[in-house]
This record gives sequence, structure tokens and C-alpha cells, in this order.
Amino acid sequence: MPEFRSGFIAVIGRPNVGKSTLINALMGQKIAAVSPRPQTTRHRQLGILTRPDAQLIFVDTPGIHAAKHKLGEYLNQEAQAALESIDVALWIVDVTTEPTEDDRRIADRLKHLPSRLPQVLAANKIDVVPGDQREVAVNSYRELLRDGVQVFKISALQSQGLNELVSALVALLPERPPEFEEDQITDLYEREIAADLIREAALLKLRDEVPHGIAVRIDQYTDRPNGMAYIEATIFVERESQKGIVIGEGGKMLKQIGSKAREQIEAMAGHQVYLQLRVKVEKDWRNNESVLKRLGYKLKR
Repeated sequence: MPEFRSGFIAVIGRPNVGKSTLINALMGQKIAAVSPRPQTTRHRQLGILTRPDAQLIFVDTPGIHAAKHKLGEYLNQEAQAALESIDVALWIVDVTTEPTEDDRRIADRLKHLPSRLPQVLAANKIDVVPGDQREVAVNSYRELLRDGVQVFKISALQSQGLNELVSALVALLPERPPEFEEDQITDLYEREIAADLIREAALLKLRDEVPHGIAVRIDQYTDRPNGMAYIEATIFVERESQKGIVIGEGGKMLKQIGSKAREQIEAMAGHQVYLQLRVKVEKDWRNNESVLKRLGYKLKR
């Protein structure tokens, strides 16, 4: 396949800067959970964009941050692992704020990557920055990186500047055949995406003190002969008081979470879904390595 380009692009950044929103916008459909809460993304996930001339394999990562528990350590390990065996590093920043300590930590890691590895800075949320302040906002991040890094002003939410960004990324990829089939858009199975979409629904519906202590496990995912999928899932919280908040008075909150999640899962899967949710307390699970492992968060030692 002459002049076809293909490669892995690590999408990194601190929590809540729009990494998953960008992946979804580039893919033209939702494959990654998104919410206003930090640490919505907890696993590496591929977004595979295939064009006639190239295959861009975006590696969506958890936000790099100062870890306060073992789950946070796992998230940082996932993000760091995404920087191994890649072809381009794409740093997403939120230009509505000044660089934070997490941003500076990321910039330092990027500086220590091999000089031959291309790096690109995407200044996200540019649409809400006044025109006369944009260059100053972007330069506060640009100056943290080595010279020669390409910079693009984008809005992932409004799909502004994405064509220019993709064209530049294609030019940086090596010439080689595609890694995946043309119709494959991610590496996760529907049941794995469903777990993320249930957690996303919970993050959107619940108050601030609960979301970070929530995990979701898919207990059953069965395709029925009538074309409907039957899903049983457990929402884990850390305290008994949180269980009451998730369930709500008369089960009202849990029903709202289930309704929102079912809507998103059906849009992703393309067929009807019957979703059964339950809530269980797993005390201090974010600091319990055995529980983390059972939930799919395996720390590397």
C-alpha cells in the first residue's frame, strides 16, 4: 500500500482537559466516556481512525495527576505506559486556565522522551478564550516544551481546528500498512464500554463527594435472540452512606442512572438494552490492591 501511513498517537494531559471528548469528535461517534468530573477515563483505550491514506490509532489515557491513592497510581501507570512504543505524543491542554503542577509534570516527562519522537501540542477550549488573549494563553504552555513542537488551537467540543490537527498528525506518522481492519474503531468490547458508560451516567447524576469512589463491574452481558442485550452490573462505592446516595429515595437516583446509561449503551451498540443495576459497598476499594485487581485495575510493581 504505497505512501500509506499508520501509527500510534498517545493522547495525554491532566484530568478533565478534553482528551476523551477529542477522541469522540475525531471518531465521529462516542466510544469513550465523558463527564465534567476528573478521572472519568480509567483505562487506556484505542480510537482507530482509518482514512484512504492513513490509519491514526489514538491512545486515550487517564489524566496524569498527583496520586492520592492506589487507584491514582494505577491511572498514572496507564498514562505512562501509553508513552511506550508510540509514534507521536499529543499533549492536550486546557487554555482557559494557567498551567498547573500536573501540566508541568507532564511537560517534564515529554522533555525526557527521545528527541526523535514527534510531539504536538493541542490547545483545547480555544473557543471560550477571548481572541486578544489566545496567544498569551497558548504560549504559557508552549514555553514548557522543547523548541519545534507544533501547536494547534482547537475546540474538541465544537470540532474546531480538528482537520488541521489530523493532517499534521498524518504527516508525522511512518509509512507502513494499517494495524487494524478498516471497520474497527476501538480495541474494547461492548461490555467494557458499557461499564464506562454506566460510570459516566453516575458521574453526571451524583454529587461531588461520591463519583471518585465509584467503580462498575459488568456481571452479565448476554445477547438475546430477539436482538436485545441483557446486562447486569454492580456499582461499587466505598461507604454505606454513599450507597444510599446512589440508590436515592425509593430507588429514584439509581433509576435515573440506569435510564441515562441505557440510552448511551443503546446508541453505542445499535440495539435495545435491558439494564439491571445493583449497588454494593466495598470499603476503601481505591486503596485495596486485591479489590482493584478484581475490578480490572492491576498495579505494576
